[in-house]
Amino acid sequence: MSEEADKDQKTEAPTDKRRREAAENGDVLQSRELGTALVVLVGAGWIAIAGPMMMDALQNMVGQGLTFDAADLRDFDPGSVILRLLAIVALPLFGLFALTIVAAVGAPAMLGSLGFRAGAFAFKGNKMNPLTGMKRLFGMQGFIELGKSIAKVLLLGSVGLWLLMSQSRAMIGLSAQDIRAALGDIGHTFIIAVLVMASALALIAAIDVPAQLYQRLQRLRMTKQETRDEHKQTEGSPELKSAIRRRQHEVARNSARGAIAEATVVLTNPTHFAVALRYRPGVDAAPAVVARGRGVTAEAIRELAAEHDVPLLSYPQLTRALYYTSKVGHPIREDLYMAVATVLAFVFNLDAAMSSGGRQPAVDIPIGLRFDTSGRPQA
Repeated sequence: MSEEADKDQKTEAPTDKRRREAAENGDVLQSRELGTALVVLVGAGWIAIAGPMMMDALQNMVGQGLTFDAADLRDFDPGSVILRLLAIVALPLFGLFALTIVAAVGAPAMLGSLGFRAGAFAFKGNKMNPLTGMKRLFGMQGFIELGKSIAKVLLLGSVGLWLLMSQSRAMIGLSAQDIRAALGDIGHTFIIAVLVMASALALIAAIDVPAQLYQRLQRLRMTKQETRDEHKQTEGSPELKSAIRRRQHEVARNSARGAIAEATVVLTNPTHFAVALRYRPGVDAAPAVVARGRGVTAEAIRELAAEHDVPLLSYPQLTRALYYTSKVGHPIREDLYMAVATVLAFVFNLDAAMSSGGRQPAVDIPIGLRFDTSGRPQA
């Protein structure tokens, strides 16, 4: 019973494939608090920098709107007047709008979640289930969101109360000031209030982003069985691998069958590489490679050599030298003539050598033609 329970526990970190599929379906790292904080911070910065210009523009717009002469009455055109007055405040407002859009887009960009995902718009039947909705409302996620909302209200309310208390005397004294000076003080107080509130929202976002990251990680965690199944799908099941290997083997056999039939000898590594050589005295000017391969192809060449009674000799260094320096259908390199000639002499006299108990001769490979199994030169 405990083993079954362990199988259902999501204790494994999500794989890259799980993260990628979740993102494609719209499950990405999100933080509404970060987006709100960025937008408010940008707005506060705009008010602090462009606020005076906006106030001047509004003052200019009101002044022009309330000023008219006889020509304005004679050629009254309300449309052009409205457009002219709106143009005065259009530039500052356009700057605020553009900065707000950048801030709204910047929040998901900072979290690496920016982008269009068609899976996020796909129909999901589970979202239509009332029980699923009730679970979201009264589950752990719902309580977390409720706690965040309460904490946000308490924090922002405390900041607002502190601002009112700290600015109360200054606000009471506004009645004794000149109207212009009073408006300037009110604007200054408003800017401070907005900046402080924006800083409070930034603090909330700094707490919310790690919390969202942790919640998403927990949401994407996998069971051990899910991890094994995904690994099997990624790497391929043993049955699929076996079928692919058989297919590769058949293709290799078919492509090398004709070449092996006319081969004089097949040299092997002994298992990873195989090179088939042909040399017909009086016909071929030099030994030529008629087939070569590694892995499945080498295995097919060895099998075909056995079927056609082609001598099969193990010369690891010579085989790798031929594999990495020769092409199929081309003669071998001249600096390998001596080594290959020694092998061919043994093959042409193979019957006599075997009857007398002779052993295959050793060959010497030039230092510059000695390779390891990865094709790297050996000293």
